[in-house]
Amino acid sequence: MKFRIAFILSLGLLLGSMTVFAQKSDIQQRAETEESNKKFITARYLYINAFSDYVSKGRVKEGVECGTKATALYYRENLYSEAFDLLHRIEQAIAGSDGGQQSALYYLTARERYQMYMKMHRSANVKDQLDNMERHANASGDDGLKNDLLYNKAIYYYTFGMNDKGNAVFKEMAAKLTGSKEYDKVEDAYKTLIASGQRSNNAAMLSQAYKSYIAWKDSVSAVKTAEQVDSLKQQIADNEAVISEKDDTLSTRQLLIGSLYVVVGLLAAALVVGALVLLRFIVLTRKQKKTIQMANDNIALKAQFVNNISAQMAPAIERLEDSKPEVAALKQFTEHVQLLSQLETSVDEKVELEETAIQPFCESLMEQIRGKEKSGVELTVTAPKLSAKINQEYVSHILLHLLNNALKYVEDGGHIRLEFKKRGPQSFQFMVSDTGVAIPKEQQDDVFKPFLEIKDLTQGDGLGLPICRQMALKMDGELHIDPEFTKGTRFVLNLHS
Repeated sequence: MKFRIAFILSLGLLLGSMTVFAQKSDIQQRAETEESNKKFITARYLYINAFSDYVSKGRVKEGVECGTKATALYYRENLYSEAFDLLHRIEQAIAGSDGGQQSALYYLTARERYQMYMKMHRSANVKDQLDNMERHANASGDDGLKNDLLYNKAIYYYTFGMNDKGNAVFKEMAAKLTGSKEYDKVEDAYKTLIASGQRSNNAAMLSQAYKSYIAWKDSVSAVKTAEQVDSLKQQIADNEAVISEKDDTLSTRQLLIGSLYVVVGLLAAALVVGALVLLRFIVLTRKQKKTIQMANDNIALKAQFVNNISAQMAPAIERLEDSKPEVAALKQFTEHVQLLSQLETSVDEKVELEETAIQPFCESLMEQIRGKEKSGVELTVTAPKLSAKINQEYVSHILLHLLNNALKYVEDGGHIRLEFKKRGPQSFQFMVSDTGVAIPKEQQDDVFKPFLEIKDLTQGDGLGLPICRQMALKMDGELHIDPEFTKGTRFVLNLHS
């Protein structure tokens, strides 16, 4: 299950866990403007510069805010390695700052790691980060962070099917805020939780959120009514005391009591209006649930529609002559559309992994392109003699596509390299680099997006890299271009076993 988990940060702001900084720098303001215009790569670059600028001036708290925003923009595009590296830099800056604020700032970096692992759906890693968040929240003594921690715990439990625990934690948070009569914050928290369930298509979480919200709404209405009644009774008692002290005449008593009856009538009318508003909300939420279901059905129908069209076209195309480049291109395009559609609709299905000797596996892939290179082009494999669990079909497809692409763009005397690196006990990466013309940074995200522009199919359909990225996602991995590589282009396939 995938979360685009930015809503947790916004709720953190709502609950008061973040501090409003005195004055934003020009770099930060430019970054926020670029982000609001959805120019995320530029915004990320500016946020990182703002982070470095603030830290150099001793404003570590403001620097951490900008650094975590840049981190969120990294993993928004599944650039997890870069996001983790940036968090490491942020924590180095926190370590050198005033000790009085370190716990609150470490809480923010732990929360970013929590959000990334939630997006990658790694329960054990998420739990570790929640433990870190709890330790830093307790050390900070900040009630806002403690409330934010309860909210994130609830999201964790709901996400991984522990609804009873999620209910208990969320009710604890709601009870704390309700006890201090911060009803608006509780209502906004429930609405944020409901919106989260809608965006992630988490039916169980959405259903539970609606039930909890309605139950809380009813209880708060009862509390408010009781408070209003108690207040009214007190007013009556006070006024009767004043009447008995100052004027014991019957007419004065009757006039005041009559006025109080009017107030009670108005209060009753207000309660009726409130009940009508609540009933309307219930009706609207039911309509929203139907809308969500219709949207999901439409997505499935769209995928099935694409598959059906491709399947219906295939027999007719097969009867055409392959000798014509237009026919061959059309056949390949039909196959690519079907494959991409199948990958997208089955992204949550697990793929089988098998233990594979890495060095001979990489050498065999390079042998498949050897002899096709231009004059003087050097082909190199750098892989250790160890094994890893991979899906050979998908990894072979991705790496061969990248190697064949490299053949097209490397000039005479250039270099193509296939590398394998171990990054952790259960994480590793394959890298394909070439010395051809580098892809501009502003275009690096677009090459993975299908159907972004109209193409001459004889020159390629532009679906190769989107298919490769979708295969990487099915393996719980990610494929991206290394923005730090400047001697050509380097593609990085991050995987986990």
